[in-house]
Amino acid sequence: MKVIPIAELNKERLTRKSYGDDQALERQVREIIGQVRRQGDEALYAFTERFDQVDLRASGLRVSETEIEAAYRQVDEEFLTALRGAISNIRRYHEHQKRSSWMETSEDGTILGQLLRPLRRVGLYVPGGTAAYPSSVLMTAVPAQVAGVEELAIVSPPGRDGSMSPQVLIAAAEAGVREIYKIGGAQSIAALAYGTGQIAAVDKIAGPGNIFVTLAKKHLYGVVDIDMLAGPSEILILADESGQPAELAADLLSQAEHDRLASAILVSPDRTILERTVEDVERQIALLPRQEIARASWEMYGAAILVSDLEEGMALANEIGPEHLELVVREPFVWLGKVRNTGAVFLGRYTPEAVGDYLAGPSHVLPTGGTARFYSPLNVDTFMKKISLLAYSEEALRRDARQITTLARREGLEGHARSVEQRGLS
Repeated sequence: MKVIPIAELNKERLTRKSYGDDQALERQVREIIGQVRRQGDEALYAFTERFDQVDLRASGLRVSETEIEAAYRQVDEEFLTALRGAISNIRRYHEHQKRSSWMETSEDGTILGQLLRPLRRVGLYVPGGTAAYPSSVLMTAVPAQVAGVEELAIVSPPGRDGSMSPQVLIAAAEAGVREIYKIGGAQSIAALAYGTGQIAAVDKIAGPGNIFVTLAKKHLYGVVDIDMLAGPSEILILADESGQPAELAADLLSQAEHDRLASAILVSPDRTILERTVEDVERQIALLPRQEIARASWEMYGAAILVSDLEEGMALANEIGPEHLELVVREPFVWLGKVRNTGAVFLGRYTPEAVGDYLAGPSHVLPTGGTARFYSPLNVDTFMKKISLLAYSEEALRRDARQITTLARREGLEGHARSVEQRGLS
């Protein structure tokens, strides 16, 4: 890979990603959803056997308490300590986001306000199958619990032997979630949205997944609420001459190893930093167990971009709106005020993106694909709804009656006007 001056940059190459024939994928997802809606659990058995080569009739659709207990015997104390530390940090961070209902009373007796209520039942998708993501359990379940959600149900693809990752099961148990189902893909999203014989329908679905999960969430929005349409992972690093090439390369690859469609972008006004980092990426890729995925991502959606100065680099970062933005510059807080579009910003050399993925506290479920221009990370509000509160006194309605009826009749809604006048106050 060569260093690209910003004037020669093809931004579409970095931002327009495709899984192939997206319309064909959408048709397939709609067919899966329709079959689950009609056939319920039977469709879940059929699709899991077809896609995951697992017979759920034999292994069970829902994870048993026995399986959870067995999972604890398969992990070491070091993992449990790290997991519990992460839960504590995530809970502490999200406790700061909690808001309360409020009411405001006027002298004439009018009461206006807002009620905040947690959603009753939420489904959480946790990626699985060939990999295990206990961190995704924590980053969705803990904020939901802080919000006060009564019921949480996790869906995640099983391994070829019909079992679930012990790390995922323990993360769920430690986070207080015991309702776990061995299903993934579009079929699991349909099951959560409509309900089946064994799975009760939910009010909202949250959590990242593959293209089939994302398309299913998109299709079912309105039947249930969703958190966001999460796409492939992204990182953009803005670095000055203080950046360390080996560290920058490692941070780029931390996202490239996720997915062939992940993007890893380095932006700097220092050509030497860019060139040396590119060289180090090539060296470090060979050290990764997922090097094939990382190389495909780097070659297709990676970039080392030369800008005239940090101002131009920041403008480019805001235009792209990456999932993760690292500011590896001498004075990162000086530039913080210029950040407008990103899911999460990481300040300074000692804040690699991985600290946010696992331990620091903020949820790692973040907007991708440029949606950081208008969307926020998963947070406590993701699992809350707001209800408007109104209480008028006789005096207040008498005062406002004429204005209400005037506006109603201008809209041609006579019934609205009469609903006020019927009270004999105008």
